[in-house]
Amino acid sequence: MTDQQLNAPPCAPPAVPTSGIRHINRRHPERFTVVGNHLTQHRELSLTAIGLAAHIQSLPAGAKVTIKCLADRFPEGEVRIAAALRELEAHGYLTRTRERLSSGRVVTRTVSYNNPPAMRVSSPPLTCNTPQPPRPAAAPLDDPPKEHRAAAALLTDLRRHDPRLLLAERDVRRLAPAATAWLERGIDPEAVRRTLTAGLPNAPIHHPAALLTHRLREFLPPPLPALSRPDPLQNCDHCDRAFRAPKPGHCRDCTASPATVTA
Repeated sequence: MTDQQLNAPPCAPPAVPTSGIRHINRRHPERFTVVGNHLTQHRELSLTAIGLAAHIQSLPAGAKVTIKCLADRFPEGEVRIAAALRELEAHGYLTRTRERLSSGRVVTRTVSYNNPPAMRVSSPPLTCNTPQPPRPAAAPLDDPPKEHRAAAALLTDLRRHDPRLLLAERDVRRLAPAATAWLERGIDPEAVRRTLTAGLPNAPIHHPAALLTHRLREFLPPPLPALSRPDPLQNCDHCDRAFRAPKPGHCRDCTASPATVTA
């Protein structure tokens, strides 16, 4: 039997934090989703938005993510879920566009982005290794309709004020109706520009179209109330005095006089 070596150093215990969270991790052999820390530790997103983004990223392609479906799935109501979806749109994790089908029905197309910070790097998304046929060069789009040209020019010009708001031609055409709604409410184009460009984050804007979609929809001012116009001036049929009334007749004094009524 060998003697015990009392001077041998003991095994170092594993590092255990004295405070805060302690992690006990096991590998997931199946049914797992990789979520980036840029999402789980996001400084500006709410916990509802972070959790909702993680749930959406775990869903298979084609799953329904409407506000009603999500409200049926989770205890949060439609108001909180709608607000969380708008947060994810503003920070580039989602885009939602409305499209009219040939049948006339309007549907919402939702696209989830699992890594918006990487979108500034020109790299293709992860797909299967199936070879894809080469795509023909995209033909330039036609000019926007006449009623949307002023709004399209406003949106295109935003990059002069902030280069991060560089929009693709298709995004300009898609956002033009929403910007036209502002102009039709009598809002000066310069005021629209200030609203769209004020208070932008200092970080890179990876999805300017999503951010502008959010602002055009959520910041739209209400229409001004209709101004009540006074009745037009009329000349009294009896004394020829001017008075305001919707149609000709007698002034107030002549109407109150019994002699005028008799005449």
